[in-house]
Amino acid sequence: MADPAAASQAPGNAPAGRSPASSSPASSSPASPSPASSAGDVVAFSELARLGLLRPYLRQQLIGELVDGDLEPFSNEDTQGAFQAFAQERQITSQEALERYRVDQLLSPQALEAQILRPLRLLRHGQRHFRPKAEARFLERKTELDRVVYSLLRLKDQGLARELFLRIDEDDASFADLAAAYAEGPEQSTRGIVGPVALTQAHPALADRLRTASPGQLLEPFRIEGWWVVVRLEQLSPAVFDQATASQMTQELLDQWLNEEVERRLVPIRASLPAPAPQVPQALGEANRAAPAAQPSA
Repeated sequence: MADPAAASQAPGNAPAGRSPASSSPASSSPASPSPASSAGDVVAFSELARLGLLRPYLRQQLIGELVDGDLEPFSNEDTQGAFQAFAQERQITSQEALERYRVDQLLSPQALEAQILRPLRLLRHGQRHFRPKAEARFLERKTELDRVVYSLLRLKDQGLARELFLRIDEDDASFADLAAAYAEGPEQSTRGIVGPVALTQAHPALADRLRTASPGQLLEPFRIEGWWVVVRLEQLSPAVFDQATASQMTQELLDQWLNEEVERRLVPIRASLPAPAPQVPQALGEANRAAPAAQPSA
């Protein structure tokens, strides 16, 4: 697979003095920033950490290194779509409003355009460098992506669960009518229908039974965490590797790589910052303040 960080390591795209470092899942990545080397760096990183902004800052810095050197033009349609998405997200309704936004955000026209096109460039980067691994990730996660529709009826009373199971099994009453009348969970409002949802959203014990059931099969009542449940599989839709799934897997791989790279970059920064002072538990601190001072022995 091509190097997902090649753009940032090309001449003119990586800051001088940085060398590539290994990272997963990519074969290589932009090098980690140097540890905070001045008092100003320490203060800046400490303040970002205090505000909960250090990881988002490093992520955006990394994305910039990956894509800001990508000057390959987009089609007019893609560019227009990026501008529209940017404006809609920020409720910008006119060219004048866009100009006010630029001034308010202290952006040059070039910086504004780069900000607007950054999602497109990041998408293109992901397609180029992570799309080849999308199918492998899909195969790893396939059972998690299968979707199901099932009817559910949960009860506290085992005897009632058995009685309702038999009524449904013998066609004495419909599952939907009994769920609406007797279900003790939120499925009562949907007449027992759950889904379509990912199979992994169900309790593991329920998911195991649904995975091996046939559509239309009514399952004997079984117990899950204090509930007796009656379940019928209505539909099982195995996940397929189509374009939408490929895009989802590509995005997941890109996000995973970004998160791992951010954590790797935090290592030298963390070593540069002063260790946080240990915090005395509040109760212990109050007890110490309340205790009388020790008197010297006679």
